[in-house]
Amino acid sequence: MSRRSSLTPALLVRTAVAWAVTLLLFFPLAWLALTAFKTELQAIAVPPLLVFQPTLENFREVQSRSDYLLFATNSLLTSVLSTVLGLALAAPAAYSMAFFRSRRTKDLLMWMLSTKMMPAVGALVPVYVMAQHSGLLDTRLGLVIVFTLSNLPIMVWMLYSHFKDIPHEILEAARMDGATLWQEFRLVLLPLGLGGLASTGLLCLVLSWNEAFWSLNLSSAKAGTLATLIASYSSPEGLFWSKLSAASLMAIAPIVVFGWFSQKQLVQGLTFGAVK
Repeated sequence: MSRRSSLTPALLVRTAVAWAVTLLLFFPLAWLALTAFKTELQAIAVPPLLVFQPTLENFREVQSRSDYLLFATNSLLTSVLSTVLGLALAAPAAYSMAFFRSRRTKDLLMWMLSTKMMPAVGALVPVYVMAQHSGLLDTRLGLVIVFTLSNLPIMVWMLYSHFKDIPHEILEAARMDGATLWQEFRLVLLPLGLGGLASTGLLCLVLSWNEAFWSLNLSSAKAGTLATLIASYSSPEGLFWSKLSAASLMAIAPIVVFGWFSQKQLVQGLTFGAVK
């Protein structure tokens, strides 16, 4: 059967729908990039301008008005440190649940996942008060702790899905050879689960980088992330659309590039265990 004859009407419809959804999802990003290179008058022009003289003035304005490198460094440090800390806490928890199961293991996992269903604003007041009284308000350490606790349920669930598919016989053989619990975890389980650790870490790094709610409410000038930088272009006088778009593009560009190169691992982490 030739390739042309294999293109059935149903396949053509699915392909067209897939392209339409892709373009629909890509359009806001493309429009954001176009607006970032417009002047403020061009950005609010009606009808919208598709042909214009691009300018880099907005990017220069963002850098001169605020220290972009400081906000980018805060985002990088809080994202990386929260991911490392989260893996250090989630890996032992997932290991114990996967290989030392009890009757309440599933209930505990469901309870952990249910905490992600609560709106973050519901916990804002107690978290803010605790951060204020402990001196963690507007600090990188405070954001690292909050980001870690926010992503911990997802990390435990993902690692549990990876670990429970590792054959138990391998760990039993290590025990018969005299391996201690720590040696079994460090020398046997972690190397076998390296793919799961990597995909989980990549996903939570992206989630921490994109976290805006806690960044805006628990930080400002000292520990503010790129989300804080973007929000600074909203004022009572209105929105500076071009500068807001330039700041947003500068904020998302690093993580978009990172996600592009690590998309295989991210998809693997999200879909692992979904098909048996």
